[in-house]
Amino acid sequence: MDGRMDAEYVLPIRRAQSAVDPDLRAYLHRLSDWIDVTVVDGSAAGPYAALDTALSDTGVRHLTPTVPGRNGKARGAMTGILTARHTRVVIADDDIRYTRTTLERVCGELRTATFVRVQNHYAPLTWWARWDTGRILLNRAFGGDYGGTVGLRRSVALRTGGYRTDVLFENLELERTVAAAGGSVRVPRDLLVTRRPPTLRHFLGQRVRQAYDDLAQPVRLVTEAAILPLVLALALARRRRPLLGAVIAVILAIASHGRRVDAGAAHFPVDGPLWALGWVGERMITVWLALFVRLRGGVRYGDTRLRDAASSPAALRAGLHRIPPPEPQAPRSER
Repeated sequence: MDGRMDAEYVLPIRRAQSAVDPDLRAYLHRLSDWIDVTVVDGSAAGPYAALDTALSDTGVRHLTPTVPGRNGKARGAMTGILTARHTRVVIADDDIRYTRTTLERVCGELRTATFVRVQNHYAPLTWWARWDTGRILLNRAFGGDYGGTVGLRRSVALRTGGYRTDVLFENLELERTVAAAGGSVRVPRDLLVTRRPPTLRHFLGQRVRQAYDDLAQPVRLVTEAAILPLVLALALARRRRPLLGAVIAVILAIASHGRRVDAGAAHFPVDGPLWALGWVGERMITVWLALFVRLRGGVRYGDTRLRDAASSPAALRAGLHRIPPPEPQAPRSER
């Protein structure tokens, strides 16, 4: 694909600090040479103005979210979809770093697919990035991971009236909404985009919230919840301890397959499957904490609580959730 891409790049963002990450600014500047970029910024006035100034010499369009809802990222994504100037839209978190080649690949997939679930790999590899890599490998073994970026054809989102912006797992909600509307979903496991690791503090704060996502996936939820009692039973019964070793071996085998499948070995570390053991150990505890949090009214998200992780496919097929119309609010700026 030569020249400028006929697609829109949407970055939903909300920042607490006025300082602008130079790596993110350089990335957006580079992106704007390849594709039309829209940043939908839900930050307070100070951080918004700082980013507006930082983007003043780029072709990036800087808007405020106009779609109501309690999930700020979903509000930003849906605002970007509604205001996109192209049919093909790539939505990405602020820690995603596409190359021109991977961006062209997503745009190419969207010629025939309605929705593309793009895969991630971390760089640089901090220890907590390696820990989360274990999760990625296990997900890849069962069809594909849910990362911080997707691609979709804007027309299907407009046809359905959008997707719910008051759920936690917004990418799954969007994917299921597209599928319920008859769109085709593609998960190319060989399409891997770099993701910057979060800060350690942010990583630690995400453990229960990420487990809460599983409330939208009943089979996975039941499986993960069963691991803790199973491990305890095997550990306490001496004659069954060899079975505990077998469980560990199965986890390693699954994660190793996830690393190798679809050329993944070129992007994931050799020790990735070992970190999957730690991640499973974490999840078998945090999934129970997530269930407890659900009983208390939902998971904390900013200054609110979100009760639903995502809508069920059956509920979406029965009657697609419609979002309220955008708020009558002018953007602070538009470049």
